[in-house]
Amino acid sequence: MKKISERKRIVVKVGTSTLTHKTGMLNIRRVEQLVKTLADLQNAGHEVILVSSGAIGLGMGKLGLREKPKDTPGKQACAAVGQCELMYLYDNLFSEYSITVAQMLLTKYILLEDRRKNVENAMERIVSQGVIPIINENDTVAIDELELEVGENDSLAAIVAKIAKADLLIIMSDIDGLYDKDPHKYDEAELIPVVNEITDEIRGLAGGAGTKLGTGGMITKINAVEIAYEAGIDVVLMNGQHPKALYDLFEDKQVGTIFAGSK
Repeated sequence: MKKISERKRIVVKVGTSTLTHKTGMLNIRRVEQLVKTLADLQNAGHEVILVSSGAIGLGMGKLGLREKPKDTPGKQACAAVGQCELMYLYDNLFSEYSITVAQMLLTKYILLEDRRKNVENAMERIVSQGVIPIINENDTVAIDELELEVGENDSLAAIVAKIAKADLLIIMSDIDGLYDKDPHKYDEAELIPVVNEITDEIRGLAGGAGTKLGTGGMITKINAVEIAYEAGIDVVLMNGQHPKALYDLFEDKQVGTIFAGSK
C-alpha cells in the first residue's frame, strides 16, 4: 500500500461532533487546530478538499436550541443559519494562513451520473488554483435527505473523493477507529489498525447510533468505505478531537483504522 505521506489529493471529512461542543456551540480551539493543520498540509504540497458537517449543529447553537428540531422546516432553518456561520468561520480562519476557500453545496440530485461531470469540472478548477473547496450537503433544500435521515456526510465525502479522483479519504469522527467490539461497553476492546476487506463480520462491528447533534454512526462510515473502495481509494477513520494527529498520519505513523481499498 502506498505510504500516506505520498498521497497528494486528500478529502477530509469532519463531523458535527468534531466542530462543536455537546451544547451545540462551536468548539473554537478544535476548529482553529483543524484549520491550522489543514493549511499546513496544503502548504506542504497536498491538495486538500474539506467535507464539513456542522451547519445544522451551528444553527442550533445560534438559535439557542439544545436538540435538533424534529420537523423538516426546523432543520432547514438551522441549516440555513448554520451554513452562514460555518463558511464565515472557515473563511476567516483559513485567510489567516493566506489560503482561499470556496463553498460547494451538493445534493444527491446534483451527483447523479449525468450531472456529476459539472461538479467534477468545477472542483478540478478550484483545486488547481490552490483553493480549498469546503463541501457540505445542501440541507436547506435537500428535503428527502432531511426527512429520511440519510443525508449524512460520510457517504457524500466518499462520493466527493471518487469525483475528485482523490488519493485518500480521511473521516474524522468521535471515535479512534474501528474496534473489535464496542469500546463504550467493553474496556478490553482493541482498535483494528488495518482492514483489507469489508466483510459481514466488519459490518457487524459497526454500531448504528451517532451523537444527538449528528446523523451518522459507524455504519455510515462503513458505507462510505464501500463507496470509496469502488474507486480504489483508501480510507482512514480517526478521532477528530485531536486534529494535530493528522501530522502523525502524514508522517506514516499508525493513526486510527486504515481501510485499504487500493490494489
